[in-house]
Amino acid sequence: MDIETFKWGSWRQGNEYKYYLPEKINQPWKWDNSDINILLEEASMKLGELNSYARLVPNIDLFIQLHVTTEAVISSRIEGTQTNIDEALLPEEDVAPERRQDWQEVRNYTEALNTAIKSLESIPISSRLIRQTHGTLLSGVRGEHKLPGDFRASQNWIGGATLKDAVFIPPDHPHINNLMSDLEKFIHNEKIHVPDLIKIGMVHYQFETIHPFLDGNGRIGRLLITLYLVSRGIMDKPLLYLSKFFERHKGVYYDNLMRVRENNDMIHWLRYFLIGVRDTAIEAADTLGAVLQLKNDIEAKIRDQWGRRTRSALNLLEHLFVNPVVQIKDVQKVCGLSAKAAGNLVQSFEDAGFLNEVTGQSRNRMYLFSPYLDKFKT
Repeated sequence: MDIETFKWGSWRQGNEYKYYLPEKINQPWKWDNSDINILLEEASMKLGELNSYARLVPNIDLFIQLHVTTEAVISSRIEGTQTNIDEALLPEEDVAPERRQDWQEVRNYTEALNTAIKSLESIPISSRLIRQTHGTLLSGVRGEHKLPGDFRASQNWIGGATLKDAVFIPPDHPHINNLMSDLEKFIHNEKIHVPDLIKIGMVHYQFETIHPFLDGNGRIGRLLITLYLVSRGIMDKPLLYLSKFFERHKGVYYDNLMRVRENNDMIHWLRYFLIGVRDTAIEAADTLGAVLQLKNDIEAKIRDQWGRRTRSALNLLEHLFVNPVVQIKDVQKVCGLSAKAAGNLVQSFEDAGFLNEVTGQSRNRMYLFSPYLDKFKT
């Protein structure tokens, strides 16, 4: 089956509206596009370089969680939440009441992504895993009444206030189970000789076109990209996230998806997707390099200047790369210090510009490891 000439779907008459019914994609595809192959090679090479770089980084798991949190913030922001990275790391009681719903949505995304990646050890990418992840994503937030963990049983739409003025209407709900079953088969069909990055580009398009849930489809669709790369062993660690690229080129993202539906132009979408993979892999490697340099610079300063407190300071620094928001009681526990000694150590970190107090309170103060967080905000 030729990707360039395939008819990707058709418009069907519904109840006073037309919906788009995508074709099933578990097909005997052939891949041969010399123009895209150049871009595919570039994207694959940069992804491989990122993966190799990550393997050489000591204690790479120290840096994984902030990557996940950053992805949660950006992916949720695409859907309209306003939480920033600093705020996402704070405990709920330190978040303004009017912003806690957004904060919880970001926390849910973080938990959903972490749990899904862990689940890959025992569950393959499947409708079961997707529904399970969706249930976590929408638990206790604005979408909690939109069937968390279940495929929709009614019509949804994208853009516009009603079906009549919608920008795009996904397939009628009776088609969803069959379409998702076909998508799952496509993901795991080893007889389809299509490069993995082409395959996940097609998967993302198909999932977003099916739009199987009443809410949360965009976040789950972006999360699927990371799950696929990890499950296929393309990435050892979840370090590549396309949400920042999609947000940066949001209009083009939606236009390219619609271009497949309206003009059967999958190649244009795949070109955009591969540019995203390539550019994001380069950016992720640069961020990782900047973080390593920051860690080495701070460690050098501590060893040169901190005398007897060097061991405690290095222990605290290691902790901050995993949990970049701390209170003095956390420092006591991590470093085995008295409250007074922990307070003095935190004050020294603050004086050195490593920590920044963010609550303005006289008690139960919260400190952010701002130099580290800043590496993820560019």
